[in-house]
Amino acid sequence: MTGARAEGLRERGESLFTGRFALFAECLLTGVWIALASLPLVTYPAAFAAGARHLGRRLAHERGGLREFAADFRSALRGGWLVGLAGWAALAVVWVDVRAVRAGLPGGALVAAVGVFALIAAVVAGLRAAAEWRPGASWRSLLARAGRRTVLDPAGSFLIVGGLAVVVCSAWFSAPLALPVLGAVVAAAVAVEERYRHR
Repeated sequence: MTGARAEGLRERGESLFTGRFALFAECLLTGVWIALASLPLVTYPAAFAAGARHLGRRLAHERGGLREFAADFRSALRGGWLVGLAGWAALAVVWVDVRAVRAGLPGGALVAAVGVFALIAAVVAGLRAAAEWRPGASWRSLLARAGRRTVLDPAGSFLIVGGLAVVVCSAWFSAPLALPVLGAVVAAAVAVEERYRHR
């Protein structure tokens, strides 16, 4: 009896480990898909949204693979490319602010700090919006709600910033490592949104 119970516990432990490792591997694969879908530069919001949907299906034990990811990507791209364009514009503004600081513009340091902080908040809101995206959803309303959650849930936002820091460190260590780690950032955003819904 004791031996059978120990064997059952061991099998459950192995099953739990196998399931978690499979989810981790799926996150890394999703990161590669996101990186490839983001190559046109303005498509990254749609790529993150499709990645979040894919991981959501995986967590719900639903069937889905590259074909479903591609279908979600095409659907999210309808309004997502404008969000991507706006993101690059915001990055350009912050870059100009940082250049102004280096040129010695009076008050430039404060403006640059505010700009960098706002850019980080915008990235977090964008990831939270992508994690909530569903086919047919309006990016404008998704971003408005995600912006509120970014402020109202600082702990969740900080977790996403931590995920972004891991991507930056991975890219600094070895650029190819940053690609699969993008999936872990999306997984963090999905988990943060689930946590916020259950609060």
